Amino acid sequence: MKQKNITLGRTGIVSGKNAFGALPIQRDSTETAVSLVRRAFDAGFTFFDTARMYTDSEEKLGIAFKGLRGKIHLASKTKAMTPDAFWQDLETSLDNLQTDYIDIYQLHDPKFCPMPDDGSGLYECMLEAKRQGKIRFISITSHSPDIAETAVESELYDTLQFPFCYLATQRDIDIVKRCKEKDVGFICMKALSGGLITNAAAAYAFLDQYDNALPIWGIQHDWELDEFISFIDNAPEMTQELLEIIEGDRKSLIGAFCRGCNYCAPCPQGITIMTCARMRQLIRRAPSADYLTDAARDMMMNIENCTECGLCKTRCPYGLDIPELLKLNLTDYKEILAGKVNF
Repeated sequence: MKQKNITLGRTGIVSGKNAFGALPIQRDSTETAVSLVRRAFDAGFTFFDTARMYTDSEEKLGIAFKGLRGKIHLASKTKAMTPDAFWQDLETSLDNLQTDYIDIYQLHDPKFCPMPDDGSGLYECMLEAKRQGKIRFISITSHSPDIAETAVESELYDTLQFPFCYLATQRDIDIVKRCKEKDVGFICMKALSGGLITNAAAAYAFLDQYDNALPIWGIQHDWELDEFISFIDNAPEMTQELLEIIEGDRKSLIGAFCRGCNYCAPCPQGITIMTCARMRQLIRRAPSADYLTDAARDMMMNIENCTECGLCKTRCPYGLDIPELLKLNLTDYKEILAGKVNF
């Protein structure tokens, strides 16, 4: 089965089910990154997502697509919280991307949903940037269901970028469906749940059930790109085998499950919560040596300095008992170090 095309709501932007998430290419050399994204384009990718805060990701895309601007769609993001910072970010992004407009410009995971006349001036900046032709569509990204729902219901945003994968809650699924009802384009981040999901075919088959969801796959290596390219002409369909993989992952991962949004940071004790709270899953689903280095051990042992101040709990949009989750991960990690756990 050939991959389906996705229309991003009222924007009218059409893309194949594969879109390119350009966060990981900041870890590649310029030569490698440019080669990777050009190969993706040559294979049929037309939608590329980056951000001002992804170090040199924008610059690498700008080099890769010089002279090809009309053949691709670019999405970028700003973490700006003031009008001055907004305009500085936008001009920097335009310069880095070597373009005079960005198709989809996104407020990058703000702690509230900017609205007209809310005092921040951010939405007014978006409107002015659109009036000037520097952006085509106004968008927002969020890890918070509350903010995502507010953005969709406001009808002020043309697209929403939000985490979505087969570990989704019913509330997450309802957000995707509501986007379709409101004609808001849905851009799916963390379709592989930050690395916890290791079966890309299962991830793709799940998302294929939602005809308005456009996943942006984070791609850093040729072998990763090869797999997603193969899906263009041979898109995975939901089979009993894939369904069993999904159900197995849901059983083992859902519950006290950190989504990796990093809303809990920073920790007053310097605990790297986002990684430490996911260690039980990460160490079983990736090369374990990466998580057994001296630096990784020091990071995990720092959990013992947790004072249970509760600040992280108040910030978690999913209501997780983070101090307890950290303790569970540390106990499990110590058992792994002692050779009491096999995996």
